[in-house]
Amino acid sequence: MKKFNLSDWALKHRSFVWFLLIVSMIAGAISYANLGREEDPNFTIKVMVIGAALPGATVEETLKQVTTRIETKLEELDELDFTRSVTSAGQSIVYVELLPTTRSADVPEIWKRVRHMMSDIEPDFPQEFAGFQFNDDFGDVFGNIYAFTADGFTPRELRDRVDAIRKRVAALDAAGKTVLLGEQEEEIHLEFSAERLAALGLSQQQVMTTLATQNAISPSGVIQSGPERVLIRVGGQFSDASALEAVNLRVGERFFNLTDVASVRRGYKDPPDSLFRYNGKPAIGLQIGMREGENILQFGAELDALMEEVAADLPVGIEMAKIADQPHVVDHAVGHFVQALAEAVIIVLLVSFISLGVRAGFVVTLTIPLVLAITFVILDVYGITLQRISLGALIIALGLLVDDAMIAIETMISRLELGETLENAASYAWTSIAFPMLTGTLVTVAGFIPIGLNSSAAGEFTFSLFVVIAVSLLISWIVAVLFAPLLGVTFLSSRMAHHEHKAGWLRRRFHGLLLWAMDFKWTTIGVTLLLFAIAVFGMRFVEQQFFPTSDRTEVIIDVNERQNASIAKTRADMDRLEAYLANDDDVLFWSSYVGSGAPRFVLSMDVPTPGVHMGQIIIQTPDLAARDRIKARLNELADTEFAGVDLYVKNLEIGPPVGKPVQYRVSAPDADAARDAASGLAAVLATEPRLSDISLDWNEPARVVRLDVDQDQARQLGVSSADIADSLSVLFSGKTVTQLRDDIYLIDVIARGADTDRESLDSIRNLQLPMGDGQSIPLTALVGLHYDTEQPLILQRDGLPTVTVKAAIAGKDQPATLVSALADQVAEYAASLPPSVHVEVGGTVESSADSQAPIAAVVPVMLLIMAVLVMAQMQSFRLSLIVFAAAPLGLIGVVAVLVPFGVPMGFVAILGILALIGILIRNSVILVHEIEVLLEKGRSKWDAVFEASDSRARPILLTAAAASLALIPISRQVFWGPMAFAMMGGIIAGTLITLVFVPALYCAVFNVHRSSKDRRPQRAVT
Repeated sequence: MKKFNLSDWALKHRSFVWFLLIVSMIAGAISYANLGREEDPNFTIKVMVIGAALPGATVEETLKQVTTRIETKLEELDELDFTRSVTSAGQSIVYVELLPTTRSADVPEIWKRVRHMMSDIEPDFPQEFAGFQFNDDFGDVFGNIYAFTADGFTPRELRDRVDAIRKRVAALDAAGKTVLLGEQEEEIHLEFSAERLAALGLSQQQVMTTLATQNAISPSGVIQSGPERVLIRVGGQFSDASALEAVNLRVGERFFNLTDVASVRRGYKDPPDSLFRYNGKPAIGLQIGMREGENILQFGAELDALMEEVAADLPVGIEMAKIADQPHVVDHAVGHFVQALAEAVIIVLLVSFISLGVRAGFVVTLTIPLVLAITFVILDVYGITLQRISLGALIIALGLLVDDAMIAIETMISRLELGETLENAASYAWTSIAFPMLTGTLVTVAGFIPIGLNSSAAGEFTFSLFVVIAVSLLISWIVAVLFAPLLGVTFLSSRMAHHEHKAGWLRRRFHGLLLWAMDFKWTTIGVTLLLFAIAVFGMRFVEQQFFPTSDRTEVIIDVNERQNASIAKTRADMDRLEAYLANDDDVLFWSSYVGSGAPRFVLSMDVPTPGVHMGQIIIQTPDLAARDRIKARLNELADTEFAGVDLYVKNLEIGPPVGKPVQYRVSAPDADAARDAASGLAAVLATEPRLSDISLDWNEPARVVRLDVDQDQARQLGVSSADIADSLSVLFSGKTVTQLRDDIYLIDVIARGADTDRESLDSIRNLQLPMGDGQSIPLTALVGLHYDTEQPLILQRDGLPTVTVKAAIAGKDQPATLVSALADQVAEYAASLPPSVHVEVGGTVESSADSQAPIAAVVPVMLLIMAVLVMAQMQSFRLSLIVFAAAPLGLIGVVAVLVPFGVPMGFVAILGILALIGILIRNSVILVHEIEVLLEKGRSKWDAVFEASDSRARPILLTAAAASLALIPISRQVFWGPMAFAMMGGIIAGTLITLVFVPALYCAVFNVHRSSKDRRPQRAVT
């Protein structure tokens, strides 16, 4: 029975195969138009935020009664990597960080379990516990953000206008979550005069209770009047601030107007929790997300059209500005990569035409758009978008996917030169090299398996690299054996008589090198091993990197005051910064956030924990040169004008966010021990001149006024500690009396002291406490005052107080380089600490290690799959050993390129080096298989090795040229540059070394010597 031949089948069903080709091209064009566009691929941020409140508690009480209970319960979560928490007085924020290996699809279910776990322990909290807040949308991205400023409109009027716009945006089919930003909460302030209350013998509590009962919503009953029901309603609820001012109150035997004891005014929360400003003006923002799976460019066009209508309808005095425009960024980024892809295609085509001739080059050229078209169809089906990773993967794959077509067409030409018919020559590839090509293709794909099976955030970020390369290479093999024979029969000439070509100068030089390598096989092997050893040693001179900074034009300023700073202090310092930005020509616009960080407008944004002591400014510059100039000026300004304020000027990151790159965590059971040890470590880091902006994430204590109550005397007077705390809370912080119902909004009515009382410590001494008989006594008669300090914040990791020492890098050194340089000093310092104090490396080095660990775990699987494929093809241990021996040789070229050019070894470059293993094994498989074929034809071992090496040198070198030259367009990219340099060096050097090392190793393994009968043969033509 005749064996099945796919190429022969294609030639016998030409019309159907042509139909498949045309349909594939059309479907590919449609799929390309439908593919989603993104700047970067999505990855799941495996973090949940749990907020919990215990009003009135101290930091220590909150830590012990709330934070510790939450962290202890979370230890039962199997997928938990670690917890980190921020505890302040009465408030706890716990971040739940899952293991990097947690599957993204499992994350939503895990968050449900976390909620249930918190519900289980809620009865264990103190009775004053105010409940949980959960945020499992921590990774939500708002790619479009608009800022609205107003002149002549109140914040409430502006908010109503922006909310109406939000509803119109939310009605768009592709719109996702829409949220307002920076709106100020309205409040009605009842500012009591402590003196007038004391003079009248009234207590604030009596007045507040009277107001609350009048404004309450209470059922009034229903009259069943025969066939209908008549509802009863009791009036008296407050409609606005003037209604409060008109209230006459009776407390005991006294009857008076509210304004006799308090001033009533409508305003906004004071002090505010956070502020949002655009170009220094108070603003309200509109954050707009997109539904998952939608095309961001189409959504961007629809949104722009709607917002043009909105802008035309805005009244004079309200201005709108777009401060985040992800569709524009994506369009620019994708367009840039498409240009790079086109350049790579042209390079590969030139290699094909120059090396194979016009007709053969044209056939190979036709296979490229066909492979890309089918690849686009599969990407569209599986929801892979066009973004930085997938487009870069296409460029990497371009040089590899033409390999199969080149080999198939060259094999066909060699048969035509022997006088065979077009049909027989076209179908010969299937019987001769189809399965070695398939093995080589699968081995190349296997080289990217560490990406495909890497479940870390970095692995998820680069996952589409594996998908695109795997799909395109497998498709390229199918095209080579199914479509390429048909294209060859159609476009190649049938009259290709055999010519004995005289070897050119370059080929003769290769013959001489090859024969020398075979004659002096052990010397060749020794030299190769020596070069490899030098490369391994040279790796220590290659700087390590995680992900490079982004090539976006934004500059970000992180502002961190001392933890006891007020929002007024934070706002004042940011006002100074903004005044500087207003006069800088390199600034297009900026947005500032006081008391919180900017919303996540890109997925890799590092979102800080909100607090009145911090702020953030996002500056938009016209280009990268302007970005770098203003960044340098801001760093100088931070050093000279903002002493005592931690100003960190940074770029956006690519991939999982880290923050300051060099970090060390100092943990201890006692907070003071952790702080002291961290301060000492900061002093150690300060000795390294290449570091800058060294800071501790918490350290400064806050001043506290402690009141020691004489409990016996207080009980005699009928006053409790709770009464004293309540009076102080009302005086300084305010207390909600009731709520005014205004349209859809609820406006808190806040009772508090007058401005002069709230801003002075003397108010404590002057406070009069009302007693039940209508009399009042001074607070100082019951309490003793003394001053103390306590931590305003306590940060923990895995249940231990942890201080993180952070540092920026002053020059161009990589974080791993500096951490390595400091390793001995840090280790010496850590050894001097008590055993209970631990120092760990964090920041970029830790994130890189966390991302590389899953790769290392998968590498054995990759090698096993490669071994199975090679063994299945070779069917020999010794042949498989020869093939595998070529795998690490690419490192020689990698080091030879990275060290002289100063290119760092990043996460993506490591993936490229692993992929080199597959590429070099592929070349070895094809070469060794050809040796075995020639041996079967009766060649001597010496002749078989020489002829196979000579005949396969050309296609192998052409593939190497195509693969390496195709990487040139992305070698200029910030993200892809290290990988492109590494792969170009590895492919070129590895291929050249393979062409002499593998023949020498074959001769050594099989003890091949040149006999007297062996002569220097010319290239085999049979």
